[in-house]
Amino acid sequence: MSAAERANRSRRNSRRRGAVGKPAKPHMRTVRETSAGGLVVNGLGGPSENLSAALIGRTDRRGRLLWSLPKGHIEQGETAEQTAMREVEEETGIQGTVLASLGSIDYWFVTEGRRVHKTVHHYLLRFLGGELCDEDVEVTEVAWVPLAELGSRLAYADERKLAEIAGDLISKMTTTPPTPDLKLQKGQDAG
Repeated sequence: MSAAERANRSRRNSRRRGAVGKPAKPHMRTVRETSAGGLVVNGLGGPSENLSAALIGRTDRRGRLLWSLPKGHIEQGETAEQTAMREVEEETGIQGTVLASLGSIDYWFVTEGRRVHKTVHHYLLRFLGGELCDEDVEVTEVAWVPLAELGSRLAYADERKLAEIAGDLISKMTTTPPTPDLKLQKGQDAG
């Protein structure tokens, strides 16, 4: 290899590493995080116009109030469903029980010098009890929002899609005829 070829190869390699005189960017560590949360609905079994969901509002860096579904990290030994019920209660004051999976959302973000790949599992929950409260330090405000308004209230498109899925599931629950009692299927008297 000639001296000119070696010089060209050296120049090409330096361009691949970054411009001469500029420090190389530090390599960011990638971290995976898994969370769970849910859409807790009040009024199931009643008229659809009375259905409402508990949402949380958080203030972003620009001072805007962004409405979203309650969610948080899955703790060791906890299932995603258990986390969803716990996080809903911690962030809204409302107790709920899981009815169905709504799906998962995953996204990437950078924080504190690391790249985070986050997956959040979401569930449809039935309201069991409790009262709305915003005592969680991460939450600015909580509110019952009519199901019909979720599309305009939720800040994130992925969560709006989950609200549509929840609406479809709820619609199927209310239009599906109840399953007959097992005793009646066997020809026994229900009394």
